Amino acid sequence: MSARLLIVHHSPTANLTRLFDSVWAGATSPELHEVEVVGRSALEATVEDVLGADGYLLGTPANLGYMSGALKHFFDTIYEESLEVTANRPFGMWLHGHTDTDGAQLGIEKICRGLQWRLVQPPLSSLGPPTEHDLDACWELGAATAAHLL
Repeated sequence: MSARLLIVHHSPTANLTRLFDSVWAGATSPELHEVEVVGRSALEATVEDVLGADGYLLGTPANLGYMSGALKHFFDTIYEESLEVTANRPFGMWLHGHTDTDGAQLGIEKICRGLQWRLVQPPLSSLGPPTEHDLDACWELGAATAAHLL
């Protein structure tokens, strides 16, 4: 393997699991066999996972206008030790909400800006039950972010 992609997600519902599964399928497509893909729930991901990865995909529900507490907890536990060491690494994100995802997206962007990570794909926002278009876009997000590591 020439590169490692870490997917950190909080997927507590069937809708979020479907989105994660599509991101995973894209990132692990056979054409990208040189990229090792590691998936961790936001409550299980460690600083060692972050330091050992070359790029990141982040997935979260938008709860009350912000990212999930689980993803915020992930950032809180890895932030200090990841500063400077992970600067300039690529990342992408997907978000799911019922009415909007703007606050969650802004929060993630601010934290990642502090980490000096580079957004390499436009953030993917899904509202309500995932459509086939949403699932296809998640697949593309996973594949494109993984391909960026090659």
